[in-house]
Amino acid sequence: MTSFQPDEVLRGADLALIGDCRTCHTTAGGRTFAGGLAMPTPFGTIYSTNITPDPETGIGRWSLAAFTRAMREGVDREGRHLYPAFPYDHFSLTADADLKALYAFLMTRDPVVAEAPANDLPFPINLRLVLAGWKLLFFHPETYVPDPSRDAPWNRGRYLVEGFAHCGACHTPRNLMGAEVSSRAFAGGEAEGWAAFPLGPHSPSRIPWTEAALGDYLRQGWQADHGVALGPMRPVVENLAEAPAEDVAAMARYLASLGAPAATFPPLPAAAPDMSGARPQSAGWQAAIAAPGTGQPEGLRLFAAACASCHEAGRPLPLGGTDLALSTSLSADTPQNLLNVVLQGVPASDGQAAPIMPGFVSAMNDAALTALVAYLRQTVAGKPGWPDLPAAIAAARDAAIPSPHAGAAR
Repeated sequence: MTSFQPDEVLRGADLALIGDCRTCHTTAGGRTFAGGLAMPTPFGTIYSTNITPDPETGIGRWSLAAFTRAMREGVDREGRHLYPAFPYDHFSLTADADLKALYAFLMTRDPVVAEAPANDLPFPINLRLVLAGWKLLFFHPETYVPDPSRDAPWNRGRYLVEGFAHCGACHTPRNLMGAEVSSRAFAGGEAEGWAAFPLGPHSPSRIPWTEAALGDYLRQGWQADHGVALGPMRPVVENLAEAPAEDVAAMARYLASLGAPAATFPPLPAAAPDMSGARPQSAGWQAAIAAPGTGQPEGLRLFAAACASCHEAGRPLPLGGTDLALSTSLSADTPQNLLNVVLQGVPASDGQAAPIMPGFVSAMNDAALTALVAYLRQTVAGKPGWPDLPAAIAAARDAAIPSPHAGAAR
């Protein structure tokens, strides 16, 4: 059996956290790194593989060379092309020493016997030979070259963000063939029914992201001016909370350097509407839904009954509610994330103070949800209403089930 240096294994553990490896290669309630996680894509469902050192169902017989080829070229030990749900287009930037460290870490995990289910993909996408053509068109690996005009933390951050952390895999739009549109890097994408908001100059945030704000958000999963990490971003920040602080700080430095938004936003309302008259008329959100005709707009009544006690109580995050006037979800081009939050809520975090919110998926009907969302968008955020809101609500209800990544990072 190959022996590995302890410091190399530890460095590999840190890189696995930054790369979010355990999230994608662990099912909810399953053994870590044993694979089998269903990953829905526009082309069908792909199941993650077992990356424990089990010789039959995992990577126990893989050499470092085979592992390196998979990471950098998207080709497995048997010579089969890998689907780009595995982000080898980002991992191709990683250095030899880091790949060796990650290999050392994975090969020293407990082996788990676990065969991943067969991918559920239609013809001809189920033929791996098709991937060879996809790579010719869209996969052009390059060696990472540091920028000598930048300092070491910035270069480290860029290396991690564009490589191991593969941030662009979610935050960059994709074409009809599922490839990232490189000319629109970090201009926003979609992941598991959530909008991955644009970063840098494309960000819809009302307050520009600073290096400090990014560092806090990536490290603790929330930031007072920018809200809470949810959906597929939640396990990312859970992993980064355990990663080396200096690496997370370097990632924040690089992301902050992408630039502040050039666009301006319409001014916020001068003051939030006075809801003091709405609150005494309701014994809770159930009563607010059932009691029309109170002289207050329905969205305002619902907000007063269901939301204001947290979001207007004056308590800062993490124990208070987000300042909704600053919420990116309210300012975004799509209501996708706002609807997901209202329907699914914010689950509690284990062992730490963090935001929490109940979900209203089985409690708020479509008419009430429409009224509430319209009020938040138009009155609180001061922006025009979203088109096709009923269709967005229907899609959000269909998706209001636990994310396949929920709990996978634990």
